[in-house]
Amino acid sequence: MRASREILMSLIADLHTFIEEHLLPLEATLLQNGFRAVLPALNEKRRLVRQRGWWAPHLPTEFGGMGLPLTGFARVSEELGRTPLGHFVFNCQAPDIGNMELLMTHGTPEQKERYFLPLARGEIRSCFAMTEPEHAGSNPVWLSTTAVKDGADYILNGHKWFTSAADGAAFAIVMAVTNPESPAPHQRASQIIVPLETPGFRLVRNIKLMGEAGEDYLSHAEVLLENCRVPQTNRIGAEGAGFALAQERLGPGRIHHGMRWIGISERAFELMCRRAATREIAPGRPLATRQAIQHWIAECRAEINAARLLVLDAARKIEETSAHSARVEISIIKFYVANVLQRVLDRALQVHGALGVTDDTVLSFWYRHERAARIYDGADEVHKNVVARHILKGYGVDISS
Repeated sequence: MRASREILMSLIADLHTFIEEHLLPLEATLLQNGFRAVLPALNEKRRLVRQRGWWAPHLPTEFGGMGLPLTGFARVSEELGRTPLGHFVFNCQAPDIGNMELLMTHGTPEQKERYFLPLARGEIRSCFAMTEPEHAGSNPVWLSTTAVKDGADYILNGHKWFTSAADGAAFAIVMAVTNPESPAPHQRASQIIVPLETPGFRLVRNIKLMGEAGEDYLSHAEVLLENCRVPQTNRIGAEGAGFALAQERLGPGRIHHGMRWIGISERAFELMCRRAATREIAPGRPLATRQAIQHWIAECRAEINAARLLVLDAARKIEETSAHSARVEISIIKFYVANVLQRVLDRALQVHGALGVTDDTVLSFWYRHERAARIYDGADEVHKNVVARHILKGYGVDISS
């Protein structure tokens, strides 16, 4: 156990050095000119990552990955989260990481050959289309997108948005209603692979996030499916199992996000402390001499440390039992860590003053993009209800209705 921990810590140290030397210098180009401007350099960094044996740390070695357990990958995810470019360069970025895990576990041999393996090799990207603008995301079983059988095919019609990374993706995994008459709402939808080249699949726009539309991997799309015809063999898993598969990917996915948020928090904390130590409010009087700044620093340190322990505890429980057994711990980290992230970013931005709201640092990028952390994969309020329902059940109170 000790040897394994020492190996992991050595890996983290190596990744830290790589990120400092190879990825942080690319952030200015990303912030000023967009993702495509930095993509050629990122592809070269991906080649270096492959050479060093760090590719796809979440995947088993038989598929070219590092074979890290969830708790090990969690620590790697934190380190990669220190830059918006980290997970992409190591081929463990969302939503591809969830799609890889889904196809690896539930894909047919043909689906693995055509979609999973190229994704694992980093030859293509993918997206996941579930959320619909017409329905509240907090009720994920309420969907209007349909997949109707026609011979050996499905014909899909629907309207999706926040289909992350659809711009430039090779295929989407679409959540669509295939069993509308099922008495159980959780058994009405299926997950179906739809290549983006399919006639009737239309990327309407990249949605602006607080004024930024983004591009390529760093974007979120509105999508229309209009009589999209795909073979029924493109369905993943059993018909009506779409929601169960979505829940299966969300458990580990929230570990990935939680540790990425902690990585962002650590980087923002470093920037804040550096700014406080060097920015003078008068000759010889840096910001760090102000008590309010000192309190923010202390609070951030405590909150980040606590958040990390909560996420690692949830990851350990998933490894030892299952995502279902750890659902309360998963809900706790979802709202707690997202709020820690918001507070740390806000304090860091405040310490930077006017500089903080510009794109001359990465803080404004994260402030725009990560406010959604309290919304996607279940809003804070939904997860708090899950936790409270579980606790109150022990006191004989049923609030399930």
